[in-house]
Amino acid sequence: MSNQPNAIKRFSRFIAVTAVSTTLLAGCAGGGLTTREKGAGIGALGGAAAGGLIGSAVRHPGAGAAIGAALGLGAGAVIGDQLQGRENQAYEQDQQIYRNEQELRRQREELEQIRRRGGDYY
Repeated sequence: MSNQPNAIKRFSRFIAVTAVSTTLLAGCAGGGLTTREKGAGIGALGGAAAGGLIGSAVRHPGAGAAIGAALGLGAGAVIGDQLQGRENQAYEQDQQIYRNEQELRRQREELEQIRRRGGDYY
C-alpha cells in the first residue's frame, strides 16, 4: 500500500516536468504556436494524463503516462495538421475573395468614368 503514494508522487512530478518543459519550449519557439503545435501539445498532455491513470491501474503509472503522451502527441499532431491545413485553405480563399473584390471595385470605377466621359452613347 505504501507503494501507491510514491507512484502518485512520481506521476505528479512527471506531469509537472512535462508541463514546465512544454511551456519553456513553446516560449523559446518565437512567435505564436501553430494549430499543429497546439494539437500536439494538447494531445501529449491529455495522453499522458489518460496513460498515467490507466498505468496506475496496472501499477505502472510512469510507463502508462509516457506511452499515453507519445500516442497523444502523434494523434494531436495529426489532428492539428488537418486543422491547420483547413485554416490555410480558408485563408487563401479569403485572400482570393479580397483580390476579386478589389478587381470588381476597379472595374466599376472604370465603368463609371467611361459613363461620365461618354454620356451621349447611353
